[in-house]
Amino acid sequence: MLELEINEQAWSALADPASLLRRAVDAAFAKLDQNVSDKVLTVSLLTDEQVADLNQQWRNRQGPTNVLSFPAAVGMPVPPGEPRPLGDIMLAAGVVSAEAESQCKMLSHHTAHLVVHGILHIMGYDHMNDTEADVMERLEIDILNELGIANPYA
Repeated sequence: MLELEINEQAWSALADPASLLRRAVDAAFAKLDQNVSDKVLTVSLLTDEQVADLNQQWRNRQGPTNVLSFPAAVGMPVPPGEPRPLGDIMLAAGVVSAEAESQCKMLSHHTAHLVVHGILHIMGYDHMNDTEADVMERLEIDILNELGIANPYA
């Protein structure tokens, strides 16, 4: 299950963000061979200011970043009949747009890439060393290929 929060004004340059995000999420979990039908992932397309506030509050870092991802707490109590939270992904409109432009990428492709990147973090992948980074990048490339999006690292 996917919950979306979209700041429509900040993300107005992105055509049909809901479909784009659903496709990216579905492709990521299919590649990871994860059945998450009983879980909920929240993706929020926010302003730079909103992401900067979250970045300061949760990471003690100033300013916005392109994507934040927070896995849900393990063992978090869930009311009966409610899906178990997987985590939250937040993207900053201005940062993502500026990166896409400076890297000569389509905004939709860069957004999909960052959502996939956030999902991989939520699922336990990281890039703290070269080996982890290679594994994570290979997965990102493979997932994006399924979406018809070129290797973002080429």
